[in-house]
Formats: sequence, structure tokens, C-alpha cells
Amino acid sequence: MMMTRGGNRLVSSMFKVGPRYLSTATTWTLINENVRCKSTLALGDKEQEEKQAVGGGPTKNEKGINSYWGLEPTKVTKEGGAEWKWTCFRPWEAYKADLSIDLKKHHAPVTLLDKMAYWTVKTLRWPTDLLFQRRYGCRAMMLETVAAVPGMVGGMLLHCKSLRRFEHSGGWIKALLEEAENERMHLMTFMEVAKPRWYERALVFAVQGVFFNAYFLGYIISPKFAHRMVGYLEEEAIHSYTEFIKELDNGSIENVRAPAIAIDYWRLSPDSTLRDVVMVVRADEAHHRDVNHFASDIHYQGRQLREAPAPLGYH
Repeated sequence: MMMTRGGNRLVSSMFKVGPRYLSTATTWTLINENVRCKSTLALGDKEQEEKQAVGGGPTKNEKGINSYWGLEPTKVTKEGGAEWKWTCFRPWEAYKADLSIDLKKHHAPVTLLDKMAYWTVKTLRWPTDLLFQRRYGCRAMMLETVAAVPGMVGGMLLHCKSLRRFEHSGGWIKALLEEAENERMHLMTFMEVAKPRWYERALVFAVQGVFFNAYFLGYIISPKFAHRMVGYLEEEAIHSYTEFIKELDNGSIENVRAPAIAIDYWRLSPDSTLRDVVMVVRADEAHHRDVNHFASDIHYQGRQLREAPAPLGYH
């Protein structure tokens, strides 16, 4: 790792991400221009021209954001010098999915709470099957708008609990927020593949509003139930993506090229297809299944999540 004072340039050939490291093939460069506090009014045309002349700042065709606080967007480039075009994630947040995970694992519902969680998910699946049928691209989009909620709600509530009780979370806040972010990236990917109809977009507002509040209350009342339900929800997601792959294999759905965002996020090969994307997304869901069933098991044993180290970076 090397740093220089002149332009606050940081170059790293290896960046630690949990138990994994970015390989030299994904070396990145982060450039942060000199930060100077200037009033928005003080940024005149002359200075703008000077910044353009040295290759920094917005060009005439771009809209720059001037701030009194002196903050400027950082520029990230790939190893070859190409600009990193994604702002929704950075190179050090990319990873290779573990496709070897067991997709068939299932938690058999035994207790009353388990059965309630199981049949709640089964009940929610019925209207989804009716609405989307075999339109798996749009189905995946709707699924991800819901699947990204539990991690955020759980992480938020654990965060507040940690503040109230002056105690550590055992890494579970970060693990659940990591899950929510991963699910959101699934949505960002499928947005490039499927084009939802207007009523499906409207449905997202309604479903998210109802589900967020219901899950929020459910988590406060019984975290063991909430995590178990998400575990079963992820099991259904695995089933849906498996059906998606079958449709791709038999030609019912065109196996188009993988979106560029997916290639960079999962570090896929440049010639990857939609099938490859669905494979890694399904693997992510299997990992989320394990994490949430594990969290529920901890509560069933009368323990707190903070008593067991969170599986950070598990997906």
C-alpha cells in the first residue's frame, strides 16, 4: 500500500475484506483530489477551466456538485486505468460467490413458532405465483424488494439495542446490514434484466410498506420467529431461482449476456450469461438461509445473538 501527500493518492494492490482478499487482478486505485473548503460562490469559471485542463472536475457536458464543505467525490479506477463506473458499490465490496454450498438443506418446522413461520412464507408465496407465474425476471425483482428488508430492520433494531444497553452486538449488526446490502445488489442487477410493469412497481410500494412494518413488529415480539421466517423465505428464494435456471436451460427464457454490474460485483468472467448471474444469486440466498436459521437457533437456546460471533462475509 502506498500513500502520497500531493493529491491524497492511495494505491492498493491488496485489500482485506473479511476472510478474503482482493486478488492482484482486481487491483484498484482511489484518487481523492486536494480537499479545499470554498464557498460555492467562490468557484468561478476560471477555476473550472483550470480543473478541466488538468483532467479533474466536471467537463462542460457534466454537472458538478459544488459544496461549501469542501467535499469532492472520490474517483476509483481499475488496475488498467479504466474508470470505475459504479457508485452503488466499490471494488473492495466485490467477491466471488461460493457455488459449492448445499442448496437442499431445510429446517424441518417442529415447534409452533417454526410452523407459523413456515406457513406464513408458504401463504405469501401463493399470490406471488398467481401474479408472476413464469415471469421469473420480474418475480426475482419483486422478491428482492422484500428480501432486502429483514436484514435492514434486524440490523437497525440490534443497533438501537446496543446503544440502549451499552453492549457489543457480536458483529450481528454488520452481518445483517451486509445481508440487506447484498439483497439490494440483487435488485440492482435484475433491474438491468427485467422491465417491471407499472402495476408491479406500484405493488412494490404496497408490499414494502406492509412487510416492513409487520416484520418490524414481529422482530420486536419474537426475534426467533423473525429469523426463522427469513430462513424459510430464503428457502423459497432458492426454489424460485432453481426454477428460473430450468427455464433458462430449456430455452423458455433467453439466456442473454450478464449485466455489466453483475460481472463486476461477483467478479464473473466477461463472457458470463444470465444463467451465471442466477447461479451466484441463488448461492447468496442459500448463505442468507443459513445465517437466519442459525440466528433463530441461538434464540431458541435461550442465548443472545451477541454471544455467538456473527458470520461476517459469509455470503
